[in-house]
Amino acid sequence: MANRTSRTQAASTRAIVITTTLVVLVVAVIVSLVHANRSEEPSPTAVAEDGGATLGAPVPAALLIRPDSHRLGQPAGDRVRFVEFLDFECEACRAAYPSVERLRAEYAGQVDFVARYFPLPGHRNAEPAALAVEAAARQGRYEQMYQTMYETQLSWGEQQVSQAPTFRGFAERLGLDMAAYDRDVADPAVRDRVLADRDDGISVGVQGTPTIFVNDRPVEGDRSYPALKAALDQALAAP
Repeated sequence: MANRTSRTQAASTRAIVITTTLVVLVVAVIVSLVHANRSEEPSPTAVAEDGGATLGAPVPAALLIRPDSHRLGQPAGDRVRFVEFLDFECEACRAAYPSVERLRAEYAGQVDFVARYFPLPGHRNAEPAALAVEAAARQGRYEQMYQTMYETQLSWGEQQVSQAPTFRGFAERLGLDMAAYDRDVADPAVRDRVLADRDDGISVGVQGTPTIFVNDRPVEGDRSYPALKAALDQALAAP
């Protein structure tokens, strides 16, 4: 009776060992397959040493820069392009503005900086601000009005009444032809020009502002000065 019990216990022990071994082998195979699959998955292009920013999938270049798109500073060719879809009433855009100005100064002649309108519906004066900037652009003063909007945003932003008189005051201080300015602000063609930028932004997946592209790829995650600088350095270093 004792021998039979011993044989039964031994058989049971062997079965447990075999079962455990099979389970371990199955788990090892699964882990190996998962690791192999992860290794084959394409990863985003890192552009910051701390991993805070990546460049997303490219979008059609023709939708990012049109022949009439506004460039900040002198054109630098098309080797490296920095395109920002912006809203002049957007606080995040104003926060990014000093970084963009710093980058413009550091990469003048190396990077083409392009600004595109993207007035958000939730901002009462975003579109009027864009109209004012576009009217100034028709008199060759785009950059000055662009800068004025961000430098004064705290005084007129987040208002629920029209700030068109404020913007007109900016135009007067810039010395614009005010009769021409008034005509252009009221011209449907000027509004169409602003909204054409927004349509392009929607087509390339822009959902908020600021949305920045470097060489046709959206900058995702961190958009601080160091992250944007890293993106430009990477683009400049590419063959």
